[in-house]
Amino acid sequence: MSRYGKSPIILPTGVEVKKAGNKVLVKGPKGELDLEVKQGIEVVVKEGKVLVTLEEKSSLPTAMHGLFRSLINNMIIGVSKGFEKRLSLIGVGYRAAISGNQLDLQLGFSHPSSLEIPKEVNVKVEKATTIIIEGIDKHRVGQFAASVRSLRPPEPYKGKGIRYEEEYVRKKAGKAAAKG
Repeated sequence: MSRYGKSPIILPTGVEVKKAGNKVLVKGPKGELDLEVKQGIEVVVKEGKVLVTLEEKSSLPTAMHGLFRSLINNMIIGVSKGFEKRLSLIGVGYRAAISGNQLDLQLGFSHPSSLEIPKEVNVKVEKATTIIIEGIDKHRVGQFAASVRSLRPPEPYKGKGIRYEEEYVRKKAGKAAAKG
């Protein structure tokens, strides 16, 4: 049995969790999310807590128990507080702007790059070099942040590129430094 899966999830005020068939519906002040639970995982809501248990005769691996507990916990956090990722653009002439449903990026290429912003995600640009990605679904927020970062990941020689705000990029010495 999963150690993490055994711990109960405490519901914050204003968040409702309902089970309908094999779906778990989470509703809160920021929105609502749903998750399809696999056969063999049981979700019980009582006394302001959510308990996720693995049925004894289930053929699922015990890791699924902890996984579904984490997914439900992330849904509860998302509808109550939300998730946020911050990206920094580092490099001369690197900047970002939002036009309609597109995130336009100038990343030192001969052409501008643009990405379509998903409906579930809110994007803000601060000072033209900081991108703030917010939403209630942790997976969608993280996936969009990763797709923006993948356009120009930070390189190890000068550190230019798109990086997460708290990310540390270890720099390498170039050829000239290695010779001397």
